[in-house]
Amino acid sequence: MTFAAVLLAAIALAAATDGKGRSGDAAISRNLTTFNSIVKELQNNYVDSIAPDRAFKEAIDAFLATVDPYTEYYPVDEQETLQKMTTGEYGGIGSYLMDRDSSTYISAPMEGSPAARAGIKAGDRILRVDSVDVSRKLSADVTKLLRGRPNTQVSITLQRPYAADSILTVTLMRENLQQPSVPYHAVIGNTGYIQLTSFINKSPQEVRAALDEFKADPRVKNIVLDLRGNGGGLLESAVDILSFFVPKGTEVVRTKGRDAASEKVYKTTRSPIFPEIPLAVLIDGGSASAAEILAGAVQDLDRGVLVGSRSFGKGLVQSTRPLPFQGVLKVTVAKYYIPSGRLIQALDYSHRNEDGSVSRIPDSLTHEFKTLHGRIVRDGGGLAPDSVIDWGKVSRLVYNVVRDNWSFDYATRFAATHPTIVPASEFVITDEIYDDFKKSIDPARFKYDRVMEEGMKQLREIATEEGYMGDETTAAFDSLAKLLTHDLNRDLDTHRKDIEDYLGSEIVSRYYYDKGKSAYILPGDKALNAAREILESDKYDKILKRK
Repeated sequence: MTFAAVLLAAIALAAATDGKGRSGDAAISRNLTTFNSIVKELQNNYVDSIAPDRAFKEAIDAFLATVDPYTEYYPVDEQETLQKMTTGEYGGIGSYLMDRDSSTYISAPMEGSPAARAGIKAGDRILRVDSVDVSRKLSADVTKLLRGRPNTQVSITLQRPYAADSILTVTLMRENLQQPSVPYHAVIGNTGYIQLTSFINKSPQEVRAALDEFKADPRVKNIVLDLRGNGGGLLESAVDILSFFVPKGTEVVRTKGRDAASEKVYKTTRSPIFPEIPLAVLIDGGSASAAEILAGAVQDLDRGVLVGSRSFGKGLVQSTRPLPFQGVLKVTVAKYYIPSGRLIQALDYSHRNEDGSVSRIPDSLTHEFKTLHGRIVRDGGGLAPDSVIDWGKVSRLVYNVVRDNWSFDYATRFAATHPTIVPASEFVITDEIYDDFKKSIDPARFKYDRVMEEGMKQLREIATEEGYMGDETTAAFDSLAKLLTHDLNRDLDTHRKDIEDYLGSEIVSRYYYDKGKSAYILPGDKALNAAREILESDKYDKILKRK
């Protein structure tokens, strides 16, 4: 057994609980003594050398995994990750990376970043960072080399596809960068649209800036706040943003820890910017934590409607605690309850199955609560939207086009041969572009998921075992197999609309970054269009029981 494995077992002992389900002081003391003795014995008598830092990190992570996935330990060399989560800031060149073919590629430079100004492009393969050969390293290792203190220099050697001089070296200065939590906002018809991707300390300022623009624009008659894919962040930022829409002094969330003294009530502290304007919040399965606090308060207070699909269901609150030797523990300290009094946590980590897994709370065990106007809502399992959107299913063909980077590579080639394009909102995939895209796909290298063929094979085997495979049945199977054989050209035409969404967004992002991608996608966005229809009709008041 390795040193790390023994540490894992010892840490597990330290997690032992008393009969009441809460660690007793005596049990903790006894197990920590055992753990300390094991470490000393290994240190003094183990046959090989040990790697204590790595082993202890693995042991700590294993121990914390018995609690919940949100309680995490950050040693000093990983605290930049924690800082980025709360502030969005880091020192680096400003580029998104992707792993591909055992190498690291640029998936996109950030707009206005040192990488963008230096001419780094999507599709560039990173060969060397300063003197380090990274041609066969993945993004986790390359990221550590690219990041660093602001105002320090870094040299990057790249391989660029579809270029005569494919190898180039750029030298640039790292900067203190901040990923915006509002990457895109715009007026679409009569709707002020805000995309909010995280809750960091500057999120309220970014949302406020967008709202101030809407306030000065006479076209804006309603607002859509897009929280899809927003995994949360700072609770306080969610409370501040809610204050833009609800009366000053409104309770929007309360947190409860292990004892009554730890309960905290959060109320809005400023006068709202838009106290009455019709409001819709877009959510999906990626909306969690602080995003659910904001959306849940909007729903419970009947301040607006939720549109989309059920949210993630994270009702737990974390806080950071400094540890010796500059480590930090992010620990779950409370559960949060939105204005109706409900907790929307979907998984109960305090009651695990025998195998250690955690199950979702079944609908039969959830409870009814009421919104401000008396609408029925339920706890557990996330937030149910007022208007449900069927996102549809992505076909296997479309999935493979995206997964295997056919659309990504075509966009890279397109940008290499087209210096400019029309504004993102006006760009369309013409027949000429789509035909060229189809020609770029090598049928011999295109990876189909052979579900149809496997299904036919299994059905033949079953028919044979059951004694149905005579000449007539065999001929019928052969005929059906021909009808169900993949035809790449036909399949690409059949799924053109879905493929165009991905292909078009990839192309416009080469010229207009993430903002361009949003401008291209939003006109056909199901949830946004459904929300606008509700906001601009009597459906809004009917949903909120105002009439």
